Amino acid sequence: MIRSFVETHGFSRADVTLSNWRTAPYNVWAFQNVRDLVPTAEISCARVELEAPLASPDFLSTRISTGIDGAETVEDFLRHAHTDGFVALRKGKVVAEYYAPHANVNAPHLVFSISKSLTAMLSGILEAQGLLDPDMPVTHYVPQAAGSAYGDATYRDVLDMRVSLDFEESYLDPQSAFARYRRAMLWNPPIEGTPVETLPAFLMTLQKADRPHGGPFNYLSPNSDLLGHIIETVTGARYADLLSDLLWKPMGARNHGSITVDAIGSPRTAGGISVTARDLARVGELLRNDGAVEGRQVVPAAWVADMRENGDRQAWQEGRNVDLPNGRYRSQWYQSGDADGAFAAIGIHGQWLWVDPSTQTVLVKLSSQPDPLGDEEGQDVFAFFRTICGMSF
Repeated sequence: MIRSFVETHGFSRADVTLSNWRTAPYNVWAFQNVRDLVPTAEISCARVELEAPLASPDFLSTRISTGIDGAETVEDFLRHAHTDGFVALRKGKVVAEYYAPHANVNAPHLVFSISKSLTAMLSGILEAQGLLDPDMPVTHYVPQAAGSAYGDATYRDVLDMRVSLDFEESYLDPQSAFARYRRAMLWNPPIEGTPVETLPAFLMTLQKADRPHGGPFNYLSPNSDLLGHIIETVTGARYADLLSDLLWKPMGARNHGSITVDAIGSPRTAGGISVTARDLARVGELLRNDGAVEGRQVVPAAWVADMRENGDRQAWQEGRNVDLPNGRYRSQWYQSGDADGAFAAIGIHGQWLWVDPSTQTVLVKLSSQPDPLGDEEGQDVFAFFRTICGMSF
């Protein structure tokens, strides 16, 4: 694989560093090899079962309307959108698949903020066990939060991104508080003479903005890292072990995943999970089936129903960060609000898990888009997904 990267992308492993790993062209290798760059904990499956990709020549050559010059087929669109892996399930069966030359069906890929959605699923399982209550204040679980922005927030405020937080998600500003945040999670190199904070310690320094909690949707990643900290505090267990035992193994994942951790092993639950495209598709299929797989309830059906049916529409309209005009946001998942009932988990640089109950379709798109935000050159990924969902397989 290293040789193919040198040949096709013009760089070697030695060129990839903590300073550049999320930028093109280095991200093409880095997003599939995060464990070589940042400390990680393993999310174990019950037994690794190496999978073979499904040959999909007819699907990839299907002509579609993309609005992009030179992109006339499904494969054209996927290549244009810097897609590393794409999987389509219909009624739980893999019906189409694509992997870039440098990618592999069994290679875990960083899913960025889809990690948030997986964390919320784990939270829902623990809620059903009586260990977490969304209506409780954050300080009930983490008393140290009393002096921070989270001192008077509820767990539900955190789950639904309605915390009033004086923080800006500035992905590209090296001098921002967000860059300090990334140093704490070990995603950026340390600055000489500056102490390295731990992720939990960083979270406790965040302050409240000049507005109450529970207002507009306000997408900020530290909220989701706080969820992981609370989960570990409440259970006394490592996040990676919990996700493995309560979700990954029961769901039937075929490959191990991983999550990045900080200097003391704190999990980066807002964006540090790496999994294969097929295992992520199994997550979508699990939720499409109300949290059950092969007759076994893995995620509580009541939690799945709440996630899919609730969420404050007005809060979304006032603060939405994704082009879903009818949408809602609930428990770290996006609801389309449209008649098809589609819902999604989304990560920067083009990571997608799309579930369309109306056509019994699950789509996964893992990517290495150079721009962390937005779709490449105005492409409409929602239209693309709905086109695929409307196909006959």
